[in-house]
Parts: sequence; C-alpha cells; structure tokens
Amino acid sequence: TATLVGTVLTFFTDSIPGQQNIVSFVIMGIAALAAIWPQHEGEVKKAFVRTQRATRLLGAAFAVAVIFLLVAIMFLGNLQSESSRIEAIAGSLIGLVAFALAPLWLILGNLVMRPVETFMRQQFLRKAKRIIADINPRVIAITGSYGKTTTKNFVRDILNGRFKAYATPKSYNTLMGVSLAINRDLADDYSIDYFVAEMGMYVPGEIRELCEFTPPDISIVVEVGPQHLERAGSMDAIANAKYEIIEGLQPDGVGVFNWDNTYIRAMYEKGYPATRIAVTQQLSIEDAKANGVQFVATDVHENPSGLSFTVWDTATDQSQAMNTPIVGIHNVTNLLLATAVAVHEGMSLSDVAYRVRTLQPTESRLVQQITASGITIINDSYSTNPIGAISALRVLGMNENGRRVLITPGMVELGQVQDEENHKLGIAAADYATDIILVGDRQTKAIQAGLVQTDFPQDRIVVVDALGEATTWYQANLRSGDTVLFLNDLPDTY
Repeated sequence: TATLVGTVLTFFTDSIPGQQNIVSFVIMGIAALAAIWPQHEGEVKKAFVRTQRATRLLGAAFAVAVIFLLVAIMFLGNLQSESSRIEAIAGSLIGLVAFALAPLWLILGNLVMRPVETFMRQQFLRKAKRIIADINPRVIAITGSYGKTTTKNFVRDILNGRFKAYATPKSYNTLMGVSLAINRDLADDYSIDYFVAEMGMYVPGEIRELCEFTPPDISIVVEVGPQHLERAGSMDAIANAKYEIIEGLQPDGVGVFNWDNTYIRAMYEKGYPATRIAVTQQLSIEDAKANGVQFVATDVHENPSGLSFTVWDTATDQSQAMNTPIVGIHNVTNLLLATAVAVHEGMSLSDVAYRVRTLQPTESRLVQQITASGITIINDSYSTNPIGAISALRVLGMNENGRRVLITPGMVELGQVQDEENHKLGIAAADYATDIILVGDRQTKAIQAGLVQTDFPQDRIVVVDALGEATTWYQANLRSGDTVLFLNDLPDTY
C-alpha cells in the first residue's frame, strides 16, 4: 500500500518547490506506523493482550525500525537526482521494506530487550520466593496430564472448611505464572495455611524447577495420559516428567497417587516418599487393602444433578457417603485425591463430605447452564482428553429429553495416537448424541470415520468451518428441552 501511494504521489511532487524529499519521508513514516500498528484480528477466540512486557517489546521493535528509517533518510539525503519522483519512489520502496520486515524488528527488539527482561524476571522470582518463605505455608503441589486445575480447586475448597488455603488462579502452572500469583495475591498475607500450586509440564525439568522454587510438602499426581504426547514424544517421557513432582518432595513429604492410572501406580510402587497415599475407584475394598490403597470410592452414581458415592478409608475402616453437584465420573478420582489430602491434614470424612456438597465446577469444565430459551448448555470447552471426553459424553447422554447435540473440533496434541483417539471419540459419540456438529473438516476426519463405522445417520452430521457457525446452527435448530455439549475449543492456530 505504501509503495502504491508513494508511486501515485510522485507525479505531483515536482510541483512542490523546495520540498523534494517531503513525500519520501511522509511515505516512510506511514509505512513505519503501519508496520507497528495493531492489525484487525478478525474473529479470534483470544485477542492479543498488550501486557507490560509486550509493550516493552513493541517499543524496542519500534526503536529498531526508526533507526533503520533514519539510516534510509540519510541515504535519500545523499541521493543525487534532478527529479524528486525518483526520491519519492525510493522512499516508498524503503517504506514497504520497513513494513515487510516487521517480524525482523520484533526479533531484533526481543534480542535488545533480553538482558533487561532477564534481569526483571530474576527480580520478580526473587520477590516471590522471599514472600513464600516469609509466609511459610504448607505447599501442596499438583500435576497431571489433565485434571490438575479441577483437583487443585477441590483441594483448596475442601481445606477452606477448616484452614485458610490459597490456590494459584485459573491455569497458572508455569514458573512465572506461580510467581505472579504469589507477588500479586500473597504479599504480607501471613494468615495463609496452605499454598496449593498447579505445576504444568511442557518440557522435562520444568516441574523440577517449580519444586525447587516452591518446595512441596505434599505432591499429588492426578493423571498421566497422551495430552501433549506430540511434544513429549512418548508416554514414558511424560510419566518421567510428572514424577519430578514426587522427586521434589523431602523424605518426610507426602505423595498422593491415582492408583487407577498404570503410570502413576508405577510411581507409587517405587517406594518414595515413605508416606504415600493411593486412591482408587476401580478396586474393591478387599483388593485395595491388599495393595495398600487407602481411599476407595464405591457405589458411584451419576445423574444430571451431580455425583454420589461412598468413600472408604481402609486405614481406619471408616466410610462416608458423598454427594456433590459436580458431574463427570472422572471427577470421582479428583475428589478422592482431594479427600486424601484433607484427611491427612486432620479433617474428618464427615467434614470433607460437608464441603463436597457445595463444590462448584471449574470454569469451562463440565459447567451446566440453561439458557432463557430452555436449552441446556454443557460447557466442557477448556480442553479435552480421552478420559474426560467419555465422561462429558456420558453427561450429555443423561439428558434424555429432546435432542442431544455434540459440538467439537476433536482432540489435538496427542501425537501418533491422535487419529486413533479421535476415531474412538467418533464411535463413542454415536452412543450419546443425536446430532453432531464438527468444527473443521481436516482435523475431524478421524471422528467422521468413527461415525461412519457406527452407521450414524449422515443427515445428523454437520461440518462447519468455525465455532461461530456451530453456535448459529444450534440457536436456529434447537428448542426448549434440547442439550448442547461444547467439547473442546481449539485455539486460533487450528
């Protein structure tokens, strides 16, 4: 655009006496502004957030671009030409180059700011470490391929029945995210008894670094599954990375394990730390005792209003009925893990049951609501995985009045098992949904193949390009008594 405008204006520049370079400079200025001006993002799920760091980076990138333009202006000033048209064309071309090289300015700006950002990051981390050391709460660390945010919130809400527990907000599970939570929310709050930290794994060693930063007294491993298998390469690599949260415990620490997951069971059987608590909803009470598993869920029932089950403590032979508005069979395990922590820290099973009755689902994790038009929305759009997907479909299937619509783009980042798992999702969906809206043709091919295998009616399958189209479809076609499940919501990169 800058080149086109500059070229057109060159035919008028000779009529501006004594101002031969003005148009050239104006065109370069316009191009420079265009290069850094925020572009319209169209329909996006998560808009660009201009954080302080982003502002510093953009400022540095702009400074680099300005230096480039100043050098270009000096070049134009030395250009010997009898016609300002040549200079204007050269200026507009340089402006176009400045615009086209916007990614380079960002890269160079990032390099320029790296020492500054490193220094500020170190100061930020030191401040957070000092705060957590001064407050000195018991630290509960939680990791898992999935389920960690929900389990974290369960632990916090149950412990708050007797103590004061703080949990890192939302899905803050990186070193900087945990530090931000500490610096923003915990400064001088010496009343905190428990700091519940979610720890994510994107590369090996990341959880170890988090454990060194906030050494845990209690570590919980929720699930090990194929989530992020694409990045990790193998299930063993994922399991080894998750085990760092157990290795980060002191010998007198407490490890809490999901016995029903084979990878986590292997962690339990390694024998570290000395105090280990395992939970199960698959073993009988007798088998649990034989294997040293302390907490067992029996008589599990689910309906659209929530879950009910009985928790057995095999160490004391006590049991307690539990009722909660939380749905999703997989949440029984998450609740058992939270119960294990609470009981170990001195709460009774009856105290835990009282708190469990008032628990609420985590945002965008199987949250149910009824619209003004009487349509039930099940929002499970945060992310999905093979276990959670089946649980969500079961919840959809329990709504027997009216049509049951599944809206999903499928599962991603599952590496070599992605097509297989999405194929299974298609087969399972046929058992629970009456209508299926697939978002994106390319990434849902495996789901479509699974549906074809089950002879699911083709006129009940709709493939759309964007989530907005799926929303428009259900709003136009559904009525009171129908149910919609939003299963996963891919980022804009898909």
